[in-house]
Order: sequence, then structure tokens, then C-alpha cells
Amino acid sequence: MADASVRIARVSDAPAVGLVQAVVWREAYAAHLPAEVVDQFEPRGFTNAWRSSLQSPPSRDHILLVACAGEQVVGFAAVAPSVDPDLADDGAELLVLGVHPEARRQGHGSRLLNAVVDTARGRGRVSLAVWILADAEEVRAFLHSAGLESDGAQRERVVSNEGATVWEVRLGASVTQE
Repeated sequence: MADASVRIARVSDAPAVGLVQAVVWREAYAAHLPAEVVDQFEPRGFTNAWRSSLQSPPSRDHILLVACAGEQVVGFAAVAPSVDPDLADDGAELLVLGVHPEARRQGHGSRLLNAVVDTARGRGRVSLAVWILADAEEVRAFLHSAGLESDGAQRERVVSNEGATVWEVRLGASVTQE
């Protein structure tokens, strides 16, 4: 395996992140959304959104991390301050974490999650929350193995311009060092 690492994303990473996100989202949402909605998950749209976000982040606490195999971006994770009103003001939210299917089971997801926790701690955050698809058992098992537990919160989220929705559950954990 090539050298594996995680680093803060650069604007030049936007196309690779867009590609990974399109592949991951098509896979994750195929069973939940009509095909015409899933077909809209194109690398170009995600690339443009990430390029814009990297050029002008919403805040200094919005961070995009990338997992690399050698020089190739194979995964990504975005962390930001939590906006959930029922969570502490000093909480962080893992907005998205994805690893290309061909690069899974090589530790990239774990390295990304560890970097997210380190990033949250480094910005004074005391907890980490993440919303996942309600039936994403493999994702839930991965996050559970890292110490994130369901807190009982759930929501219906709009995921397309046409109003398509999915059900999500929230997991969370303290990130304070003991």
C-alpha cells in the first residue's frame, strides 16, 4: 500500500473530493432516493461546491480534511461547529466522511475520524456529533467502534432540489481528553 496520510484540503483537491463524494453518495443513497435524483450526484457539482467552500470557508472552524494514498485523494471529511440547537455551543459536527470504495478497509476512514477529533479538540470543541442515514448499519458500526453512540435524535433531511428526503439519526461522543 502507498503511504497513507490525512491533511487539510487545498483548493486543488476539489476535483478529487468531488469525485469521491459522487461515488460515495450514489452508493449510499441509491436505495433511498429515485434514480433521477441519484443521477444528479455528479462530480462536477460537488467539485464546484468544494472549490467555493475551500476558497471562502463559512468560518475558520469549517475544515475539510483529505485522506491520501500516496498523492491520491481517496477520502474526505468535513468538520464544523455544530448548529444543532439541543447540543452544546462548543460542540463540533462531522458534516460528511467518505472513502472511495476501492480504498476502503485500509484505515483511511479511521485516520480521517481521528483527524476530525484532533481538529475539533484543537478548536476548543468538547463533543462531536454526526448525522447518518437511519439504516446505514455499516457506517453506524464503524462510528460505534470509534466511541460514537446514538443520542436518540432523528430528522428528515431534504437532499435534492426536488424535495427528496431521507431519515437520519444522530450519533455523538465527548472529545475531551481524560
